[in-house]
Amino acid sequence: MIRTPNRLQVFACVCLVSVALPAQQVSAKDKTKAGPAETAAADISYTVSIPTIETEQSSLSDAVLTEILSGEITEHADGLATLTADSILVPEIHVSIRSVRGEEEYVAELTFSDLVLEDVTAGIAGSVSLGGVSLATDEASSEFGAMSASQFNIAAMLGFYGLTPTISSEFQTLYTDLSLEGGAIRADDIACEIGAVSGAEFRARPLMTSPMDLLAMARALEDEPGETDADLTGQFMRVYADFLTAFETSDIVVEGLSCTGDEDGRPMTFEIAGMTMGGMSPGIYPSVTMRGLNIQVEGDGEMSLDAATFKPMDMSAVISLLENAPEAIDDAWLEENSRLMIPAMEGFAFSGFEMDIPDPEDDAARIAASIAAFDLTLANYVNGIPTRMDMSAEGIKTTLPEDSEDETIVQLRAMGLTEIDAAFRIAGAWDEPSNTIDFEEVSISGVDLGTVAISGLIANASEDLFSLNSNLALAAGMGLALKSLDLNINDAGLSDIILTVASGEVGQDPEAMRPIMAGIAQGTVISMMAGVANAAQLGEVVNSFVSGKTKSLQIGILAKDDPGLSMLDLMQAEEDPASLIGKVDVEATTE
Repeated sequence: MIRTPNRLQVFACVCLVSVALPAQQVSAKDKTKAGPAETAAADISYTVSIPTIETEQSSLSDAVLTEILSGEITEHADGLATLTADSILVPEIHVSIRSVRGEEEYVAELTFSDLVLEDVTAGIAGSVSLGGVSLATDEASSEFGAMSASQFNIAAMLGFYGLTPTISSEFQTLYTDLSLEGGAIRADDIACEIGAVSGAEFRARPLMTSPMDLLAMARALEDEPGETDADLTGQFMRVYADFLTAFETSDIVVEGLSCTGDEDGRPMTFEIAGMTMGGMSPGIYPSVTMRGLNIQVEGDGEMSLDAATFKPMDMSAVISLLENAPEAIDDAWLEENSRLMIPAMEGFAFSGFEMDIPDPEDDAARIAASIAAFDLTLANYVNGIPTRMDMSAEGIKTTLPEDSEDETIVQLRAMGLTEIDAAFRIAGAWDEPSNTIDFEEVSISGVDLGTVAISGLIANASEDLFSLNSNLALAAGMGLALKSLDLNINDAGLSDIILTVASGEVGQDPEAMRPIMAGIAQGTVISMMAGVANAAQLGEVVNSFVSGKTKSLQIGILAKDDPGLSMLDLMQAEEDPASLIGKVDVEATTE
C-alpha cells in the first residue's frame, strides 16, 4: 500500500509516487522485494502511467520529468534541485501496485489528477497544486480534493531526504500556505469524511541520516523480531533523536472529521468538529486540541466533549539521553534508562464531558454523568517524574440511581442525596533548595454540601526521592517528615443531611440533636488533648462548629521539633493518636 507522510503533502505533488515506493530506487515496471527472501517479506511490483506532460520553458525535458515521476528521483536529483520552468502540467499520474505475501495478494490503484507547478526558479516553485487524489483497493477506497501550496522548495526537500548534497544544516522553508480540501475514505464497515486542512509554513533541516536509510534500519530491526541487535538499536535511537529536532511548523488546522460505521450490529457515529496541532519546534512535540467530539452508538450510549487538549511534550531530555547513549544499546540499557526516556508532558485538559452509557455491572441500569472541566498540569521533571502537579475538576455531576445495590450509593441516598455536583483539586510541588514538598491543596467539595481542604509541608524531601536507584528512593521516602498540616472544613449543608438521617434512626428532632452531638464532640476533644494548655479552647471551637453556630472550621498542626513528624511517629499515631500530643502544637479557629 502506498503511504505518504502527512508532513510531506506538497512534496507528494511532485514525487509522491517515488517517495511511497520501497527504499530501493527502481524504474517503473521493475519488481521490488523488501528485505531478505527468508523473512517472507511482501513481493511488491508497480507500474506508473503518465499519458502526457505539458511544460513551458522547463529546464528538464518531458521525458526526464516522466522518469522522475515514475520513481527515478536519485538519477535526476541534481537536475530536479535546479529545476526552472514557467509551468509544468501533468494531467494524470496513475499507479498500479501489486503486493504478494504468500497466498495473499493486495492490489491498489492510485490516481493523481492535474499536478501543476508554476513560476519555478532554481528548484523553488512559486506555487504547486494537485487537483485530487484517489485510491481504490479490494477493501476500501478514498478520494481527496485539491491540494495547493506556495514557495515549494524542491531543492531543500531533496536535501532533507539526503538525495542531494547540502551546503547548510540550517532550517529552510519547504513550503508555505498549505491547503487541502479534504476528502472521504470508505470501507465495508466504515465511511469517513475528512475536512479541509491548512498550515501556514513548514520548515526543516537536512537529516543526518536519510529517511531511506532509516527505513532500512527499521526493516532490519523487524527482520529479527525475537532478537535485539544492540548496535542497530543504538544507531536507530540516535537517528530518532536527530529526527525529533529536524522540524518547525506553524499551526496545522483540520476542519472536522466524521465517520459512520457498525459496532456489534448497531449503527455508530464518530465526529470531531475540528482539530488544531500547535506549531512544532525542535525537541518539542506540540499541543493538539480537539473540538466537538461526539461518539454515539444507536440504542446503546453516547459520549461527547466540547474540547480536549493534549498539552505540549518537551523531548529535550530524551534527545540528550539518546545523543549521548553508547554505540550499542541493549535491553539492560533500555531498562536502566526507561524513566529517563519519559517525555516531559505538560498535561491534559478537557471541558464539557457528558456520557450516557450502559452500566457494565447491571444490564438494567445506565451511567449518566458529566464533567464541566478537568485540567492536569505537570512541570519540573526530575528523572521522568513531574515534581510540580496541579490537577482539578469541577462540575462533576451524576444522578444516584434509585435501585442501586452499591453500598456507597445506598448510604448517600439514605442521606437524602439524589444527585452529586462535586469538584476536587490536588496541587503540590517539590522545592529543591529547601528540600520540602508543599502540598498546596488537596480538596473535595460538593454543591449544597461543603468543602474539605488539606494543605501541608513535608520536610526532608531530598533529590534522592526521585533517584533511579529504587533502594535510594525508598530510603529517602522513609526519611520524609511532616512539618505542618492544615485542615479547613466548610459546611454548606452536609451536617444538616447527616443530622436528619441520624435523628430519624433514633426518633429525635434534628435540631434537638445538634447541641447533644456538639457536647459529645467537645468532650472528646478535651479528653484526647488532656494536658495541652489550649485543650479547652479547642473543645469550644469544635462545639461551635458542630452545633451550627459557625460554618467553617480551621485546624492547624505544627510539629514542635525539626524536621517534623517522622514516618515512625505517624505509624504510631495510627494506633494511638494521643502519642502525637507532646510532639505538635494545635490551633483551631472557626467562623
